[in-house]
Amino acid sequence: MVQNRQVRDVVFVDGVRTPFGKAGEKGIYADTRADDLVVKCIRELMRRNPSLPPERVDEVSIAATTQTGDQGLTIGRTAALLAGLPQSVPGFAIDRMCAGAMTAVTTTASGIGFGAYDVVIAGGVEHMGHHPMGEGADPNPRFMSERLVDPAALNMGNTAENLHDRFPAITKERCDAYAVASQSKLAAAYEKQQIQADLVPVATRKSGQGWTLNTVDEPPRPGTTVADLATLRTPFRAHGRVSAGNAAGLNDGATAALLASAETAAELGLPVKMRLLSYAFAGVAPEVMGIGPVPATEKALRLAGLDITDIGLFEINEAFAVQVLSFLDHFGIADDDARVNRYGGAIAVGHPLASSGVRLMNQLARQFEEDPSVRYGMTTMCIGLGMGATVIWENPHWAASGTAAATATTDPEGSAA
Repeated sequence: MVQNRQVRDVVFVDGVRTPFGKAGEKGIYADTRADDLVVKCIRELMRRNPSLPPERVDEVSIAATTQTGDQGLTIGRTAALLAGLPQSVPGFAIDRMCAGAMTAVTTTASGIGFGAYDVVIAGGVEHMGHHPMGEGADPNPRFMSERLVDPAALNMGNTAENLHDRFPAITKERCDAYAVASQSKLAAAYEKQQIQADLVPVATRKSGQGWTLNTVDEPPRPGTTVADLATLRTPFRAHGRVSAGNAAGLNDGATAALLASAETAAELGLPVKMRLLSYAFAGVAPEVMGIGPVPATEKALRLAGLDITDIGLFEINEAFAVQVLSFLDHFGIADDDARVNRYGGAIAVGHPLASSGVRLMNQLARQFEEDPSVRYGMTTMCIGLGMGATVIWENPHWAASGTAAATATTDPEGSAA
C-alpha cells in the first residue's frame, strides 16, 4: 500500500549567529574552536525557544567549506552532542561553499515538507583563520589539461574581475560607492539596535590578554568614504577594480536557524518569522561565478509563481560589490534601492563562507517584522565554482498591513496561488 503524502508548509522559527570576526592571529576568534562557535548558536536557539523539548529536534545540519580539523568530524553531529542535545538527535555536515548554511536550510526544509522531520536546526561555520580558503584542496588536473574551466575560476577575486570585464558599466567607482553605502547602512542598523538581537555573545580567551566578551561584529569600518577606497590596491589584477574595500573580507563566524513544519510550530507555540515559498540553485560558468544569483532567482521566482516586482525585500550576500550590481542591473533595480540590504551586507559585516546564508535569513526575518507592508522577500548569494542560490520567503506579519490574507496557498505544482 502506498501512502499519499502532502507537502507541508515550512516555517523559519528563529535564527542566531555569533559576532563575525576577522580571520588571522589578531582576530577575536584566533584561539577559539570552530565547533565551539556552532555550539554557542545551538544552545542560544534552545534557550530562546524554551517551549521546544530538545528531544523534538529531528536533525542538525551544519555546513563548513573546509571540513577538517575543528570544523570536521561530521560537525552537525559533533556540535549537537557538544551542545547538550539528546544522543537521539542525529546530525550531518554539508558543503556548498558560500551557500553551505543556505543549503543546510533548504535540504532540511525539504525533509520537513516531505514529512521526515518536524523540527530541525540548520546552519554553518567557517573559521578562515584556522582554515584558509582552499586549504588542502587538490583540484583534479583535468580541470586545466582538458580546459574544463578557466584557470580564473579557482580564484574568487579573479572571477569578480571577469564580471567587470563582462559588464563594463559596473565601474570601480560604482562598486566603491556601493561598498561605502553598505558600511553606512550597517552602522545605522547597529545604531537602531537592529543587528544585536540575533547575536550570541561569545567569550574568548587569548594568551596574555585574559577573557573578552565579544558582543559586536569585528569587521565593520564605519565612516569609510569613497576617497578612502580609491586609494586601495587591486590585488587580483594590475589597475583592476576589485579591492579589499569593495569585497567581503576573510572572516570567522557561525550561524544556526530553527525550522519547523507550520503544524509543529503551532503545536509547540513556536514563533513564525518567515514561511518558505520556494528555493533554487543554478550553475553558471565558473569563471564568472558572481552572476549565479541571476538564474537561481529566475528559477525560484518561476517555482513560486512570482515576478521580481513582487519581491519587497532583498538580502543579497555581498561577496563582491560587482556581483551584487550585476544582479541589480539584470533585474533593473537601482544601486541604492531601499529594498536591498537595508542593514548593509557582507562587505561591511563579513562573510565567513558557509555560515552566511543564515545571516541573510536572520536579517530578512527582522525586516519582515519591522515592515508588515512587505509580503515577499528573498535571500540570494553567489557560490564558488559557478553557482547561485535563492530562497523566497513570505512575511507572516503581512496581514497587519490590512491588504489581504496572511498567507498564500500553494497549488500542487508548488506555485503560490
